[in-house]
Amino acid sequence: MTPPDPGSTGAPGAPGTPGTPATPGTPATPGSPPAPGTAGTPRTVRVLLCDDHAVVRAGLLALLGSEPGVEVVGEAGSGEEAVAAAAKLRPDVVLMDLQLGSGMDGVEATRRIAAPDVRVLVLTTYDTDADVTRAVDAGATGYLLKAERPEELFAAIRAAAEGRTALSAPVAGRVLDRARGAAAPALTARERDILAQLAHGLGNRDIARALFISEATVKTHLGRIYAKLGVDTRAGAVAVAKERRLVP
Repeated sequence: MTPPDPGSTGAPGAPGTPGTPATPGTPATPGSPPAPGTAGTPRTVRVLLCDDHAVVRAGLLALLGSEPGVEVVGEAGSGEEAVAAAAKLRPDVVLMDLQLGSGMDGVEATRRIAAPDVRVLVLTTYDTDADVTRAVDAGATGYLLKAERPEELFAAIRAAAEGRTALSAPVAGRVLDRARGAAAPALTARERDILAQLAHGLGNRDIARALFISEATVKTHLGRIYAKLGVDTRAGAVAVAKERRLVP
């Protein structure tokens, strides 16, 4: 008896036909780009530049134009222009200089622009404590110095777009030092006196004589000083005290 022809029943190639595998979902056309937002495809970060020097803006425009995944959508030469452009363009990140000539400065522009969907990344040559504090208080997500390498700038832009803090190393160090200093319990007047004597190289007996207190009292105060400064040696206490300017 002749066996039945496998292709004689059902439509040729139809799913379920004996000897023919079921057809999976339609594959993507070879060479076609993946759909926007698919896994593995980083979104483009839209950037607005704000600097009062046209040459600086031109340099940043050329630099950022060479980086895949970063698109400059606008430029501004003043704080007022930056505020208006940010409201109109809604960029992901605004690269903001602090000193913008006459008119609104970068800190005030940051205060008016910063929002959950528009991050401000300060890019400046100024790194004083006052400048950093004002910018962060105004809502800046990051603070970068213009001396940074291009790859550091690119990384900071992406970090800012994701809402992560981006700080130049020198700025980060000082911010951390201030945070540690603010978190540490304050020294009493007597503890500062003992710390000053310690910084002059005096031993417990000499400190006790200089301050007209007992050696036992000196030891008690030293224990409290060590705990507050987070150290366990006399040399460590002096080093931290000088770093925080607790002693001359």
